[in-house]
Amino acid sequence: MRRAVDDYNMIKEGDKIAVGLSGGKDSIVTMLTLANLRRFYPNHFDLIAITLDMGMDGFDVTPLKKLCEENDVPYIVEKTHIAEIVFDIRKEKNPCSLCANLRRGILYDTAVKNGCNKVALGHHMDDVMETFFMSLICEGRIHTFEPVTYLSRKKIEIIRPMIYVPEQDVKRFIKKNNIEVVKNKCPANGNTKRQYMKDLIYKLDKDTLKARESIFGAITRSDEWQKGKM
Repeated sequence: MRRAVDDYNMIKEGDKIAVGLSGGKDSIVTMLTLANLRRFYPNHFDLIAITLDMGMDGFDVTPLKKLCEENDVPYIVEKTHIAEIVFDIRKEKNPCSLCANLRRGILYDTAVKNGCNKVALGHHMDDVMETFFMSLICEGRIHTFEPVTYLSRKKIEIIRPMIYVPEQDVKRFIKKNNIEVVKNKCPANGNTKRQYMKDLIYKLDKDTLKARESIFGAITRSDEWQKGKM
């Protein structure tokens, strides 16, 4: 993570960074690694964690609150009506896109409201490749998210410090440290286009030597990625 932060100049002196803490493994590891980096990184920065309560039954933030307290990270829970909008009002058959847009908008607004100039998201190496394949196959374009994105309308910068980290390493970290993950109650969980792309990449890597390394390398070496325009 430190290498990604340095390669793309993600953290500057005096930054206040909000981590989108969903409770899943990726966001938890992002929060914990940034909390540890904060102790010795040459550029001083402040860190807070924001969880969006989407209004789903049984959502319990207790383990997340405890984790933030143990790591001296101020914690904010923002209540929303996302689940009601997506599933009850709009009755979306393919809810992921709308849900993601609503979550991002509320997360960024909450970060700005709390004095943050940056938001850290937990996207890892596998997310980069899955998004690339989704855009290529489903939209007919070559695209994935960049390491750093500036949103002029929100006046906030989005950073993704985990982009060099394979998902398998995230899973190992969670298991090794016996960290409690908040279960995803979303009805669409495990039945999405992203899951299909995840399975596809797994099969490609199984059938072809170093397929994952080749795919990720091609993305990161592209001119579009380097210019932040992919």
